[in-house]
Amino acid sequence: MHPRPYLLLAELTYQCPLHCPYCSNPAKFQRNNELPTNDWLRVIEQAADLGALHVGFSGGEPLQRRDLEQLVAHSRRAGLYSNLITSGIGLDSQRATRLREAGLDAVQISLQSDEAGLADKIAGVKAHELKLKAAGIVREAGFPLTINAVLHRANIERLEQIILLAEKLGADRLELANTQYYGWAFRNRARLLPTRRQIDYALDVAAKARARLAGRLEILFIAPDYYGDRPKPCMNGWGNRFITVNPSGDVLPCPTAGDIPGLRFENVRNQTLQWIWNESDAFNRFRGTAWMPDPCRTCEFREIDFGGCRCQAALITGDAAATDPACSLSPDRRKLLRFVESIQGESPNQFFEDGLVFRQNPG
Repeated sequence: MHPRPYLLLAELTYQCPLHCPYCSNPAKFQRNNELPTNDWLRVIEQAADLGALHVGFSGGEPLQRRDLEQLVAHSRRAGLYSNLITSGIGLDSQRATRLREAGLDAVQISLQSDEAGLADKIAGVKAHELKLKAAGIVREAGFPLTINAVLHRANIERLEQIILLAEKLGADRLELANTQYYGWAFRNRARLLPTRRQIDYALDVAAKARARLAGRLEILFIAPDYYGDRPKPCMNGWGNRFITVNPSGDVLPCPTAGDIPGLRFENVRNQTLQWIWNESDAFNRFRGTAWMPDPCRTCEFREIDFGGCRCQAALITGDAAATDPACSLSPDRRKLLRFVESIQGESPNQFFEDGLVFRQNPG
C-alpha cells in the first residue's frame, strides 16, 4: 500500500521574466507543449482524489498563465489549499482581487536580495521594485505572505538586511533557502556555493533573528547539502509525499527528477495520476528502502533520510541509485568534498565574473 501524496506542485509554465542563475528548472529544455486548461483541471481533481491536501502553483512564472484564476477556483472546489509561488512580476491589485475571490489561500514571493542594485543583477532584469510593490499588494489583499530568499555567495552576507526587509514587508514567514544545486544552479555551482565562513555567519544571523522575532515572523533556514554530514530526506522520500506535474504534463517525484538519465516519466495526457503514482516504474524505482545499496541498506537512518537526494546522487556520481554524497558515509563523499574545498576563499564578486550562466526561457 503506497502512501498518499500530500502536495501537488503544478508547474504551469517554464516561461519566466527572470533569469536567475540558480533556477531549479531544467537547464536543457525546448519550448514545451504546455498543458491546456482542461488537462490541468483534470490533474487537480485526480490529485484531490488521491488524497492530496495542498496544491502549489509554480513555474517558471505561474502569473503568465491566463487561466490561473480558473485553476485556483477549481482547487478550492476540490478541497485543496492553494499557494501561489511567484516572482510577483505581473501581479497588480486587480489580479490579486480576482485570485482572492477565486479562493487562493496564500502567496510566496521570491527576493534576490534586499536592495535593487544587487537583486536586479542576480535576476538578470530590473525586478526588485516590482517585487516590493507586489508584496504590498499581497498584504493589502489579505493573503498570508511568505518571502523566499535563495542564498548564495553573492547575497548571503546581506542576510541581516534581507531579514529586516521581510519584517518591513509584513511577511508571516521567511524562507532562507540556500541554493540547491540542480538545474541551472548545478551549472553555476562553482560561483554560487558560499564559503564555510559565509555559512557560519549566516547560521549565527538566522539563529539570532529567530530568537528576536519568535511569534512575529517564522524563519526557516535551510543549509546547503554540501556542508552537511547527513543527507536531507529529499521530498520526504521518493514517491512518498510529493508529486510534481511539469508544464508538458510529465509526472515527477520531485521538480528536478526529469534530469535523471534512464528514467521514463509518464504523462497525464496518457495515464491517470492515480496509476502513475501507484504503478509507474519511475515512482516505484526509489520508493521505500528495498532499492538501497550499502551503506544505506543497513543504516539506522534509512527510513529517515531515505538515502538522500536521487537527483544529487545522479549529478555528482553519475548513478541515481548511489548514496547521496552529502552523507559522510557515502563512498563518493570525496567527490563532493574536493569541490567544496576548491571554492574556499572565493570572493562574492566572483559570482559575476565571466562564466556565470543565466537562466534562459524555453526556445
